[in-house]
Amino acid sequence: MKSNEHRHREEAGFSILETAIALVLMAVVGLGAASLFFFAVRNTVSAGDRELAMAVAQQKIEQLRDVDFNDASLAVTAGTSTTQTRASRLYTVLTIITSSDVVNGQATTKTVTVRVTPNSDGATWARNVTSVFGSVSLVWQRTARTLGPNRVP
Repeated sequence: MKSNEHRHREEAGFSILETAIALVLMAVVGLGAASLFFFAVRNTVSAGDRELAMAVAQQKIEQLRDVDFNDASLAVTAGTSTTQTRASRLYTVLTIITSSDVVNGQATTKTVTVRVTPNSDGATWARNVTSVFGSVSLVWQRTARTLGPNRVP
């Protein structure tokens, strides 16, 4: 009978070593889940910044669509940079206007590129123009309402 009681006392629970190993494993898994949660929240904020950047770019394109082809705001420029605030977030708006298809010394086509970069996000990839998650670029072409050289009136 003594051997039976002795065996029960040895199998009666977890040892301190087993409990410590289990706690370490749970801490590693818990920290992994916490970092995943932080990563998801950060990407959600960056997606919101990108969505607002798209709205800022679309608004700028709409403003330029509303002016005449020969208006000063559609003058050829290598890049005009401004800073705008939307929803308490800062955005840098770079507008590049080039002309092409010159007929009789007058440009008949202008290409407008608007790049909007969120400045509120601290991550460098969020400010990178070539990154999928970075800046927003919209390109639009505008043509003059004049008759081209190959069109018969």
